[in-house]
Amino acid sequence: MRIAVLSDVHANLEALTEVERAIAERRVDLVASLGDVVGYGASPNECCDIVRRLAKVALVGNHDAAVSGRMDYGFYYDAARQALDWTAGVLRPANRDWLAGLPYADRLGEVGFSHGSPLRPESFDYILAREQAAELLPVVETLPRVTFIGHSHLTKAFALRAGSQALEVSGHRFRMRPGYRYVVTVGAVGQPRDYDNRACFVVHDTEEATVEYVRVPYDIETAAQRIFAARVAPNFGRRLFLGV
Repeated sequence: MRIAVLSDVHANLEALTEVERAIAERRVDLVASLGDVVGYGASPNECCDIVRRLAKVALVGNHDAAVSGRMDYGFYYDAARQALDWTAGVLRPANRDWLAGLPYADRLGEVGFSHGSPLRPESFDYILAREQAAELLPVVETLPRVTFIGHSHLTKAFALRAGSQALEVSGHRFRMRPGYRYVVTVGAVGQPRDYDNRACFVVHDTEEATVEYVRVPYDIETAAQRIFAARVAPNFGRRLFLGV
C-alpha cells in the first residue's frame, strides 16, 4: 500500500491544491491528514472541503480543536488567538461539525497517525528533537512500525528500539530498518518551518518500507495576499515566503 500523509494545511488553499495534484501523480492508495486543516491562513472552508473529500484518515489538530470548541485557546499568543477567532467566525457549520468529530489518533495495522506525540495525542505535545522522541522508548513496543505526526511543521524522523537510544534519521527518502520503530514528522502543507518554503508531505510504501518527503512549489504570492486581505496578522503571510 502507498499512503500519502499530509499535515498542517493551515487554510492555505494554493498549497493544498498543488499537493493534491502531486498526490494524484504518485498513485497512492490512501491519503491521511494529521490535522490543523485551519488556522493562520485565509481559506479554511475551501481547505476543509478538499481534505474531507481527499483523506480517508483524518485527525484533529490543535487549531481545529480550538475553532470547533474542543479546547480553550485563551493561552495562545495574541496573533494566533485573533486568527482563530477570525477562522471560527467564517467557518461553515458543516466544517465546524466535521472538525469537532475528528479523532486525536488513528492506526491502520503497522502505520500510526497522530497530530503531536502519540504518547498523549490529546495533549498535542511536540516532538522536535531526539530527547523528546526518546520519551517514547518506555512504550516503544506498543507502537506500530511507523507513526506519522505533524504539529511542528518540521521534517524530522526518528528510529526507536527498546534498550537503545532514539536516533535521528536524515535524508529526503529512507528505508526503515528491521527491529526499529519510527516516528516521522511529515512537515507542513500550508506553513513550512524548515527553511524550505515549498509545501511538504510524505509518501510511505508499506511493502517497500520506505518513507519519502515530497516538496511542492505553489503560488505563495496569492496565498499571502489572501492573508493580508483577511483580518489576521500579516506575519502569517510574510513567513510563507521564508519557510519559517
